[in-house]
Amino acid sequence: MKRLLLLIVSTALAACAAPSAAPTPSDPASSPAADLGGREVAVAVGNAYLPFSFVRLGSAQPEGWDYDALSAICARLNCALTYYEVTWDAMVAAVGAGQYDVAAEGITITPERAELVDFSDSYMRVDQRLIVRRDETRVDSPAAVQANAALRVGTMLGTTNYVTAVDLVGADRVHTFEDWGEAVQALIVGDVDAVLIDDVAGQGYVGVNADDLKLLPGVLVSQELGLIFPKGSPLVAPFNAALAALRADGTLDRLAAKWFGPGFTLTYADIGPGAYDNTPEP
Repeated sequence: MKRLLLLIVSTALAACAAPSAAPTPSDPASSPAADLGGREVAVAVGNAYLPFSFVRLGSAQPEGWDYDALSAICARLNCALTYYEVTWDAMVAAVGAGQYDVAAEGITITPERAELVDFSDSYMRVDQRLIVRRDETRVDSPAAVQANAALRVGTMLGTTNYVTAVDLVGADRVHTFEDWGEAVQALIVGDVDAVLIDDVAGQGYVGVNADDLKLLPGVLVSQELGLIFPKGSPLVAPFNAALAALRADGTLDRLAAKWFGPGFTLTYADIGPGAYDNTPEP
């Protein structure tokens, strides 16, 4: 597993997300208990999940909601961030084992994962929905996909979307992929008939491939996203305080508009493989 060390001090990425003014006394992140004294925080990221963490082709600069949000948090808490590329299938277990202090990566809060890690408060709600080809006439709802035994559903292995897909159509009809870009491309070329995906990512794919794809109406599951920490981590409380402050001052809303709004048009063809690059280290 390739783990590329990215040394990035929080202030270097805070231009958009971090507030320019110092916290006020009423700010929940301004108390002494929330001051981390400049400590280093090791962050696990995949750098291959739009729009949370990624690196554009031809660039060495990581971007995404994770970087802006974590930078804003550490600007509040007086900490420094060090990023490590970690594949999704290893991320939760690695954080639970204490190899990293925190991970973002659009992680759904579930009871099963909560047995391995501690979650922050939720910072975003997402809905799981189905994408189909625009010329699809056989189905118009998740129930119709479920009823048609000939249809195949694609999704990403190891995600809560996979669990939902299996619940919907059974494991025999679910085809798994290592990233969402592969799943969506398989849908476009006809290797699968639908893709079960979080709507925040799905809307981006549909926007970029408006001639090829459409989202079916109907929400399968609504879930909350949270940061993850090792069990008993002392970072949970201050990170929650910072998230509350960023929600109160509108920063989370601004980041949602930036990364999940119609202006974000990057696709997986525009970014590198991140932690999924198996090229040996020199």
